[in-house]
Amino acid sequence: MILSRRLKVLVLSSCFFFLLTLLGASARTAPGTTKAVPATSTATTVLRGRASWYGSYFQGRRTTSGERYNRFKYTCAHKTLPFGTRLRVTNVKNGKSVVVRVSDRGPFRHQRILDLSEAAAKPLGVVDCGAATVVAEVVAPETPLGPASTPNNLAALFAADPNPEAAFTTYTVTPDAPISPADSAARVNATATLIAAAHATKAEVISTTESVNCPAGFLIQAGSFIDAANAQTVQARIKSLMPELSVTISQDLLDGRQRSRVLVGQFGERPEAEAVRQQLLVWGIGGLVREVALR
Repeated sequence: MILSRRLKVLVLSSCFFFLLTLLGASARTAPGTTKAVPATSTATTVLRGRASWYGSYFQGRRTTSGERYNRFKYTCAHKTLPFGTRLRVTNVKNGKSVVVRVSDRGPFRHQRILDLSEAAAKPLGVVDCGAATVVAEVVAPETPLGPASTPNNLAALFAADPNPEAAFTTYTVTPDAPISPADSAARVNATATLIAAAHATKAEVISTTESVNCPAGFLIQAGSFIDAANAQTVQARIKSLMPELSVTISQDLLDGRQRSRVLVGQFGERPEAEAVRQQLLVWGIGGLVREVALR
């Protein structure tokens, strides 16, 4: 009787151990795969301020992280972000973007927020300008380094800055936050206010050499028409909707035919132009942002 009971206990224990083994094996991730980790945050960290660059003089020198600086790699210096953090940095003047990795500490002068490697600075136009106002978003660690597409919500990122009068700031935004028709006008006004404040409050940290070979500005082409009357109709409608903007008609020859282009505004920063373009879309007027001639 006692033996029978012991045998039953032994059999039940063996079955229980076998079941635990099976459960443990099914819970393990198969070799060569990555277990999905749910997102823990619904907001994106954004930095806005001036970015400069450093080049061949620092080539091969050891950075604060311990690795040696390589001007041909897409890296940057930031005062506090953890080493290895990846950022999508966008020049708000021309809309160009690049993804970089934090590998050093700095910059510690001129109220800059980032020092970019030479390879990272070139696609943004920072090498020619000396420095530029940028927005930098913290992106996923697996995001490829190098030139990247311009954020679709660049205007919203720039306009969401809660402290536009500061030389630099850090804030969070909800990714891909929709811009409804109801708040489009407010978004345009917020962006315009931010642009105006940027020129006044950052004058002391922008040297005259930074404007050399930099884009002079942006405008919106709201249509190209063979019939000049159609261009005049669109021009009149935009003027009635946004009387504070300059709306002109440019006459050009294309394939031997006269065309009338409706040009809206003269914007100092791309996000300002993008915000106005979005507002025009709400009213059913299509368009594209064009960079004007370089200085």
